[in-house]
Amino acid sequence: MKLRYPLLALLLLIALPATAQERGNDEPRQSPNAVVGQTIGTTEVTVTYGRPSVRDRDIFGALVPYGEVWRTGANEPTVITFSDDVTVEGEAVSAGTYAFFTIPGDDAWTIILSTDTAQWGAMAYDEGKDVVRVTVTPTEGDDMEMMTITFEDVTPTEGTLVLHWDETRVPVRIGVGS
Repeated sequence: MKLRYPLLALLLLIALPATAQERGNDEPRQSPNAVVGQTIGTTEVTVTYGRPSVRDRDIFGALVPYGEVWRTGANEPTVITFSDDVTVEGEAVSAGTYAFFTIPGDDAWTIILSTDTAQWGAMAYDEGKDVVRVTVTPTEGDDMEMMTITFEDVTPTEGTLVLHWDETRVPVRIGVGS
């Protein structure tokens, strides 16, 4: 049997954490893991992340402080994989897997792709391992209890990754090909 998306299958085997049984924990995580993928043109883009919930908390500017590096999700680091070279907000990024960090702000967010995919949280974040830093403008959205990453406005040459949590939407343009 030929796998339709071999890169995605491999990523699932490598990137997803051990099962609850293997972790020695029979309880489900409060912030379950998720994987979302999108083919843009012929390039596969895959994001693996933990999905925290609002749970009646103030999120941006409180639980997630403005102006500080955030791992962008819960549990293990959020990672994004590109099967081919891409652009992120117009900046060139080579094919590969990167940690997806952000610096939230009220009017602007910094999106960071880093080669340091193994750390927990952002406590040991090292700016020297950044591959790209771009600034995007958040927008207001409907209330989203559990953090969600989706892809919108996909064409053969680009798509928009959207991080949506609480009432905040953060769009990030990804371009492929020439």
